[in-house]
Amino acid sequence: MSISIIQAALALAQFTPKIAKWLSGTKAESISKKIVDIAKTVTNTTDEFQAIEKLKEDRNMYSLFQQALINSEREIELAVISDKESARHRDIAIINSGKRNKRADIMVVSAVVGLISCLAIICIFRHELPGEVIGIISTIAGIFGSCLRDAYNFEFGSSRGSKEKDQTVASILHKYNR
Repeated sequence: MSISIIQAALALAQFTPKIAKWLSGTKAESISKKIVDIAKTVTNTTDEFQAIEKLKEDRNMYSLFQQALINSEREIELAVISDKESARHRDIAIINSGKRNKRADIMVVSAVVGLISCLAIICIFRHELPGEVIGIISTIAGIFGSCLRDAYNFEFGSSRGSKEKDQTVASILHKYNR
């Protein structure tokens, strides 16, 4: 996997934070390439880091980059959803084969243990710990809580609106895959 292309795409996330969300999953490299190609096209450069500098310096190019991303957003979102859908299909295949997804189980149990541990430390030692330490432990607890939220979102969908969006995108994918 090409680290520099993903780093460049993450650097472009300073212009559109949604880019960072798009780069999770197995399609991160291909999505990164698309985003970087958009930046290079808009800035008329051949180097991703030159493109980033031009976007920082020129508000016009920044606006053109934003517009180009909006125009490509549908395609990028389809790739992200397709990646998530394939992971769900993998989980279904594991369950249908009579096995358990031990990796997912370990991840969820680890997040639960981590969250409970952080909360227990704060409750038990709250009078002895300095505020900075409590802040750090609270941040770590928040990370574990986010991991649990992500696990639930993956398993059950994030919301009814998200489920409807997934169904709409799945029907679009079905039309284009024929």
